[in-house]
Amino acid sequence: MSSNTDDLKGRVKEAAGDVTDNDRLKREGKTDRAAGKAKDFIEGAEDKAKDLIDDVKDKLHRDR
Repeated sequence: MSSNTDDLKGRVKEAAGDVTDNDRLKREGKTDRAAGKAKDFIEGAEDKAKDLIDDVKDKLHRDR
């Protein structure tokens, strides 16, 4: 599941938990939203690592 999907699913669960006064559902929603944030962070770190690797490769090819 994408990070946006996790966030949306979490928001829906939290809202449903608020409406029904269901603490378990609210907690599940918060957990889903946290999972979405973690995925965003990991994807960002992955993108930065790939960019760094590409920069190093470019530099190595220029120096030849």
